[in-house]
Amino acid sequence: MDTDALTPGLLQELRATRTYPALSLTMPTHRRAPDNAQDSVRLRNLVAEAARRLDEDPRVTPEARSAVKAQLDRAVAEVDQRRAQDSLVILADADEYQIWQLPRTAPERVVLSDSYLTRNLVAAKAGAQPFRVLTLSAEHACLFSGTNDGLTPEHRGGFPLTAPHEAPNPQREERIGDTPSTYSSEDARNFLRTVDEKLRAVTAADPRPLFLVGLAPALSLLDEVGESAKPAIGRVAKGTTAGTSGPELAKELAPALEEWRRDTATGIRTRLDGAQSSHSFAGGLDEVWLAVKEGRAGLVAVEEHFERTVRVTDGHLEPVGPDVAASSDDRIREDIVDELIEAALDKGCEVAFVADDSLADHGRLAAVLRF
Repeated sequence: MDTDALTPGLLQELRATRTYPALSLTMPTHRRAPDNAQDSVRLRNLVAEAARRLDEDPRVTPEARSAVKAQLDRAVAEVDQRRAQDSLVILADADEYQIWQLPRTAPERVVLSDSYLTRNLVAAKAGAQPFRVLTLSAEHACLFSGTNDGLTPEHRGGFPLTAPHEAPNPQREERIGDTPSTYSSEDARNFLRTVDEKLRAVTAADPRPLFLVGLAPALSLLDEVGESAKPAIGRVAKGTTAGTSGPELAKELAPALEEWRRDTATGIRTRLDGAQSSHSFAGGLDEVWLAVKEGRAGLVAVEEHFERTVRVTDGHLEPVGPDVAASSDDRIREDIVDELIEAALDKGCEVAFVADDSLADHGRLAAVLRF
């Protein structure tokens, strides 16, 4: 699975307490040859490490050990290197396994616990800047899921939708004198009411910024018959067909996406500048970490590719060099930035990824404080 599949409901399921041991395996991967040749070797080594940990853990019963190993083996056999992105996450317990291929790097790690490690999933989802696109006409409605990597059709909540076709009625045409306009017919209104209802359900389950693409009369009628499309952050008055592909749609949407990302970045900078002026600002990893843990952060901005390995000492973060191995010190956090992002989102904090070097004066990340 990829980050598009990570809905709030699924994330809640993954975080649920499970019968020990729940195994989480994470590792960086490579999208292209020749670098990806090392990924299979790295995965085998991590699987061997996981097996050793299961064998040596006195809390793991023989039955659980055997079952988790079997699930892990099934997962490894199913990994498709052709779909590799920047990291691989495998989650397994005695009853199931899940494979996640993510557009954000993750450290090599094997964790046994009573719940799955989800911070890498959450950080990858936030960093992908997910959005949704609805293409619309009187005949069809399609949803696309969008990230920084492109657009893919979204088959959920009843989408794609096709309007029911009725046979022509000559007697009706004689009574009204002509065929009705496409967007003034009651059939079109009923179809778009259905679209509105389905879209509201999808948005409630997985809220995202929404873009609309369709002819102006279609977009106007959707506004008239429902509420779901009114918060859309971008509209493109362009006709589409039921067969419009993701790459084709991405070309039409590119200017609106660029404007959205530019406006978002400007808004983040404005909020950070205002926070500095009002003394409600935190900068640097340690300050932001404390603000997040105490629930004082309202917005956390982090550079897109910022990573840091730290040692947690008395609640503070001390950066360490790459020569310090996590296995030699349980206070070491290789993925502290992703851990911070997950903690921030858990506390209702907004997280924004910004361009590399844009926060160089503030230790690569900053926060606007609530108090």
